[in-house]
Parts: sequence; structure tokens; C-alpha cells
Amino acid sequence: MSKVSACLTCGACCAFYRVSFYWGEATGAPAGYVPSELTEIFHPHLLCMQGTNQAQPRCVALEGEIGKHVGCRIYQNRPSPCREFVAGDEIANPYCDKARANYGLAALIPVKEVA
Repeated sequence: MSKVSACLTCGACCAFYRVSFYWGEATGAPAGYVPSELTEIFHPHLLCMQGTNQAQPRCVALEGEIGKHVGCRIYQNRPSPCREFVAGDEIANPYCDKARANYGLAALIPVKEVA
């Protein structure tokens, strides 16, 4: 049985946290995959997604309305923090809950699959 990820309707984490990662993940590096033109320098060894290093962050790659319907226009090439972030409907994630609360969205309840 498959389920639709809550991330397709949420997007709160993409507009709440800074998304910083090692520069080698960007396309300017030999094995990079994150589009360099969507990043900015955060630290000598770290980049961040444009739009996420400000008082009211919103990733430049986030499309749609938070809490309604969203998508990432670079999903297949997203940086490691985005790949590692787990929605609260998969496992309990207080960071997901905090971002959702900022937008007036209820915390997600982890769904346990029955074998």
C-alpha cells in the first residue's frame, strides 16, 4: 500500500530552516548535483540554498503554497539536508513539527505500516 507524502502538501521546512551543505554537492564541483546557480556561499566550505539564509527563509527551489500544495523544482538534485530530512508522518520529527507550527499546521502523526 502506498501513501502520498505529507511533504507534497506541506513545504514548511523549506521555508523555515537554512539549508546549508558542503560545497562539493554543487554542480561547480566534479561530482556535484545541486544547481550552483541556486546556491550562495555561507561559509568557506559550505553553501546554502538561496533564500534560506535570511530572517524569513524560503528556499528558491520551493514552488507552491505552504500547507496547500508544494513541490521542489530540483527534487532529484536536492542537497543532503533535504534528502535526510524526514517528514513527521514517517517518524516522529520535532523539527518537522516546529516548522509546521510556524505556519499554523498541526504536527503530523507517524504512520506505522502493518506487515
